[in-house]
Amino acid sequence: MSESVFADRIVQNLLDTDFYKLTMMQAVLHNYPNVEVEWEFRCRNSEDLRPYLAEIRYQFERLAELSLSADQLGFLERISFLKPDFLRFLGLFRFNLRYVHTGIEDGELFIRLRGPWLHVILFEVPMLAIISEVRNRYRYREIQLVQAREQLYRKFDWLTANASSEELSELQVADFGTRRRFSYRVQEEVVNVLKHDFPGRFVGTSNVHLSRELNMKPLGTMAHEWIMAHQQLGPRLIDSQIAALDCWVREYRGLLGIALTDCITTDAFLGDFDLFFAKLFDGLRHDSGDPILWAEKAIAHYHKLGIDPMSKTLVFSDSLSLPRALEIFRALRGGSMSASASAPT
Repeated sequence: MSESVFADRIVQNLLDTDFYKLTMMQAVLHNYPNVEVEWEFRCRNSEDLRPYLAEIRYQFERLAELSLSADQLGFLERISFLKPDFLRFLGLFRFNLRYVHTGIEDGELFIRLRGPWLHVILFEVPMLAIISEVRNRYRYREIQLVQAREQLYRKFDWLTANASSEELSELQVADFGTRRRFSYRVQEEVVNVLKHDFPGRFVGTSNVHLSRELNMKPLGTMAHEWIMAHQQLGPRLIDSQIAALDCWVREYRGLLGIALTDCITTDAFLGDFDLFFAKLFDGLRHDSGDPILWAEKAIAHYHKLGIDPMSKTLVFSDSLSLPRALEIFRALRGGSMSASASAPT
């Protein structure tokens, strides 16, 4: 019997989000509980999303029904750096739709969030997943789950044919695809198949709900949001990245040590990433620009600071395909860095 890739409920529960939203939310609770923020959704291409507004609004309303169960809170309690006060707050948390504004403006769909950072921070990922899945429901009604599964195995076949067994034993891949997923059921299937059949090393997913389902550690540290916010929160704009990194260090005391480099430019980031931060953080994440040139800059920076790059990790997360991930892996393999790739679903 064929099985649709679409389910009635798009966002399964409060854990159906990226882990870094929770880690940033805890840091906001402890450092910026009263800060007001505003988000605005912008579609990156010219596609008309207006026909989907009613269904998007309906799915947003369903977010307000969600709360954490005792079992879900129990899963989070096993993560040592999530503190009791934050977990108590999450146990009480509900999506408040009064912070959400939707409609048609200048001939385009608009979505705005305005309210306390602490109370709107969790909206972003489920909202983007809702927009993506609602759009795909209308455009690809006939697609079945077996087709998604077969497509993934074709990619595995390509990788097995083009990479040696030694390369496959070292190639690490993670799923960071929640916000742009085709649908929840597709992401669930992809992560399950990756865990059991990926020919390389599948190290996990950023999706907290799926991590719980698969008994894996959720992945993620910080997003652009954290560093961008400090452009307003920091003492001076020129010191904003230093302020963001310093606050993160004070919150996590050396844990969650992968820093994002491209909010301004990589060169600007490395100018702020001095010996103190470079020794304290475990590595860096690439999310835009040429990944090989970026890696070369990172390696040179560590050398300049007298740090062995082999003691650090580079994470690549800029819309990677398996061919691109293999290309990056080969460029760095046998060199002076540990690298892992994170691919959207």
